[in-house]
Amino acid sequence: MTSSPALRARGLRVSFGAHTVLHDVDVDLSWGAVTAIAGPNGAGKSTLVEVLAGVRTPQRGTVERADDVALVVQRPEVPDSLPVTVRDVVAMGTWRTRSGRRERRSRVESALHEVDLADLAARPFSTLSGGQRQRALLAQGIAREARILLLDEPAAGLDAASRDRTRQLLAAAARSGAAVACVTHDDTAIEAADVVVRLEGGRRVR
Repeated sequence: MTSSPALRARGLRVSFGAHTVLHDVDVDLSWGAVTAIAGPNGAGKSTLVEVLAGVRTPQRGTVERADDVALVVQRPEVPDSLPVTVRDVVAMGTWRTRSGRRERRSRVESALHEVDLADLAARPFSTLSGGQRQRALLAQGIAREARILLLDEPAAGLDAASRDRTRQLLAAAARSGAAVACVTHDDTAIEAADVVVRLEGGRRVR
């Protein structure tokens, strides 16, 4: 682990028309730490994560990433009507890698075991509960071997047991050396985080 941040963002500004969503926000994500991105609805949390992940370009500011980034969203880009299994969804994380087929398969199976979904690997993704879907999407990031994991409200709509399991998985990823950041309204997750970034009205207040 290095003392340099896994991700460094400076002066991020994002506007939608005349409405500024992020006002010159600075963020550092550290290796081996869970960062909770908190704040009221409309504070700019999801926009911040999208900018950090590189799926949205800010009007101003810079983002420096020291490694590959995986973004785990609330709603996957997998329609319920698409006949894909849990294993297929996890395997999507390896599509852009240059690894051989055998290594990719090994990474998928390892990720499934890590999130306790190996027994459900052959089930249609559409039949999973909300908590199981989030674990499958987290496994997708793990299979990709991204060392920076960004999650947008991974516990939203989950029951208490699933929220607890999600927190455990994120903490385990951080202990393995990854940099983890998640948007959350879950007070327990915020209290358990190593670092808290709080936004209000698009400005960082903590």
